[in-house]
Amino acid sequence: MSRRRSNRVRNTKAVTASPPSVTIIEDCEEDEYENHRSCWKHIAYLNTRDSKPKLTKEEFEIFKLTAPCFYEQCPRRERSKRRIKCKYLVPKLRKKLNSNIFINYLEVLWKKDVLDEKKNSFVYVDCLWFSMYKSENERVRSSVFESVKAKEIFSKEYVFLPIVYWSHWTLLIFCNFGEDLDDDNEKTCMLFLDSLKTTESAQRLEPDIRKFVLDIFRIEGRSEDSSLVDDIPFHVPDFQVPQQTNDVECGSFVLYYIHRFIEKAYGFNVDNYAFFLKEDWFSHKDLEEFCNTFESSGAIR
Repeated sequence: MSRRRSNRVRNTKAVTASPPSVTIIEDCEEDEYENHRSCWKHIAYLNTRDSKPKLTKEEFEIFKLTAPCFYEQCPRRERSKRRIKCKYLVPKLRKKLNSNIFINYLEVLWKKDVLDEKKNSFVYVDCLWFSMYKSENERVRSSVFESVKAKEIFSKEYVFLPIVYWSHWTLLIFCNFGEDLDDDNEKTCMLFLDSLKTTESAQRLEPDIRKFVLDIFRIEGRSEDSSLVDDIPFHVPDFQVPQQTNDVECGSFVLYYIHRFIEKAYGFNVDNYAFFLKEDWFSHKDLEEFCNTFESSGAIR
């Protein structure tokens, strides 16, 4: 529906002369005008600065009658210097995390949680490795293999591989991959933790994950047959690990999974993993306290 312009607006261009303007700032000091809003004194202040046509004296007197100033009649005090933290303010860590922000948080978490005595047991890898591995660009894939070979990730007892795929964060943990894959090996396994299991990420990614492991073995010069890699247990906890309640918290859940696993890993084995990787592993309140502590530490700006 078109809107018709009024005659008053349409005919403004025909006006070629304007009455003489005036500047009225007589009733208060100039630096006080910033305290006035919507009254005639505020307009008077703007009248001295604005480049638009000025009000005439007659127009200004009419405006003083229609927009009186009540500033002096209102009680007021200086603004308090006290700042109150809003309890409903959502920490950055609880929001959607891109890969750069995620790795910054993970680096800080690692320095805090992985002390010297744990450095020989744990390692994490770049969160983009898996998505780069799945790239059709051979140069991109080669860069992943070069990084894998230089880092020798499977020399560690536990390897954390955060995966961001389909705009969703999940966590893959390689356990005891330095062991030989023979019939007597009951230590080597993979754990897949997903805070949004309805996405079925585990089932969709497992074939590519096994292929990724086999390629890493080949790069490291290991001779295990592909059938042995196919037999490595791939555990998705039967009891759901704590689940997110919205569509943006998956990154913070993965960080907290890493934090809690490092705390419990020394009691971990294939037979008892379900005793702590379950629905009551931690509460949402625990996660909230973790995020708030992280934010208040000032480690991430």
